[in-house]
Amino acid sequence: MGEAAKTVIFEIERRDSTEKESYFEKFELPYRPNMNVISALMEIRRNPVNMEGKKTTPVNWDMNCLEEVCGACSMIINGKARQSCTALVDQLEQPIRLQPMKTFPVVRDLVVDRSRMFDSLKKVKAWVPIDGTHDLGEGPRMPERKRQWAYELSKCMTCGVCLEACPNVNDKSDFIGAAPLSQVRLMNAHPTGAMNRDERLNAIMGEGGLASCGNSQNCVESCPKGIPLTTSIAALNRETTVQMFRNFFGSDHAV
Repeated sequence: MGEAAKTVIFEIERRDSTEKESYFEKFELPYRPNMNVISALMEIRRNPVNMEGKKTTPVNWDMNCLEEVCGACSMIINGKARQSCTALVDQLEQPIRLQPMKTFPVVRDLVVDRSRMFDSLKKVKAWVPIDGTHDLGEGPRMPERKRQWAYELSKCMTCGVCLEACPNVNDKSDFIGAAPLSQVRLMNAHPTGAMNRDERLNAIMGEGGLASCGNSQNCVESCPKGIPLTTSIAALNRETTVQMFRNFFGSDHAV
């Protein structure tokens, strides 16, 4: 879309509450160069008048950093889940159709409840347990080569796009999805995090874990950060196989 365009048309899926039925509402805004979806939503919030000229309620959506770091502004834009802060109007076909992600329960309009994903991160203990060790001096160093690929995994911003793209993540499945799985690999790679390695691997060997992955590879195709999610899943498949034998025969580290 070039400079000659005078207006931008948005078609937004709206829902007044979780219990209400959804409906679409159109808005027409003056075009500005370098406009993104978030700035358009801000304009609609400032003056919530739809395309029919009727006053309506401001559109609700999530946002925080506006720099594709926090992952909060995920939504479906023209049929594809992505970050709305980096979705430039000039690169989108009109009317621009905005919808909430369907994998998560809709709270209102474009706001969804991503608790499913955060609960999965708790389930796999996706953190390094360093409480009480801050005064023990410098911790073990990670080899540079390992640090480099681990850094790629650390770019995950829990945006939920990979879960939205995955056909195995739905309301009939308890599959935790690619993002929590990749975080297991990241935390297990950390010299201190490796202390809980067995616990994390056992967690993803249970219900909703690795066995529920259908290997569609939609996750790695859709990830805004280009994280090698399928590589992590493949690596975890090898690690859980070894873990299964260790569980059966007993760990050689047992006291």
